[in-house]
Amino acid sequence: MRQDDHVSDRDPLLGPGPDPASMRKQYRADGLDASGLAGHPMEQFGRWFAQAAAEGAVYEPNAMVVSTADAEGRPSSRTVLLKQFDERGFVFFTNYGSRKARELAENAHVALLFPWHPVARQVVVTGTAVRTGRDETAAYFRTRPHGSQLGAWASAQSSVVASRAELEASYAELAARYPEGEKVPVPPHWGGFRVVPDAVEFWQGRENRLHDRLRYVDVGGGEWRVERLSP
Repeated sequence: MRQDDHVSDRDPLLGPGPDPASMRKQYRADGLDASGLAGHPMEQFGRWFAQAAAEGAVYEPNAMVVSTADAEGRPSSRTVLLKQFDERGFVFFTNYGSRKARELAENAHVALLFPWHPVARQVVVTGTAVRTGRDETAAYFRTRPHGSQLGAWASAQSSVVASRAELEASYAELAARYPEGEKVPVPPHWGGFRVVPDAVEFWQGRENRLHDRLRYVDVGGGEWRVERLSP
């Protein structure tokens, strides 16, 4: 090799492309102070959720990363859509045979992350997951589009499937059995989880990486302590 040959330290398998280490964005947002927070974390979440949803500020603001771990502590994450929230917690629906559901059966501890990048905000939740009742599950299932109802039957979520064609054939068979307008039964293997929070952190991006992080912590008896975390 000649002395003037350039040796790149970038992995040749990755090829040319942008350097993630050089990507920086300065957050210029209003600050977050404990004096302006709601008394309950779910009320504060409702405020931020409404702002994230207003005029399309965030694409799918109900999209959240759900992180679970198996009995041996090995974690996994995926994006799921939040479908309900109230003072009891956050609700999503899934196949009870899916990886996340199996892991929650072994280890009920769960974390949620709402990554609202366009407004430089995040909400981070830790808590425990409990199954919703069948009546609650059925009520939500009835609001789903007909195709989504069929999809809940057609896909054995997280299992290995031989091909896309096999999946589509399963769907087509169900569509023939339950045409549009026909009532689709609620799958017994499908339902909701409610994440009951024990801590909810509200993260607001600020200049120079001195972000505001205020966390509600459940201290029992319906009371919450608010603490500021270093960024």
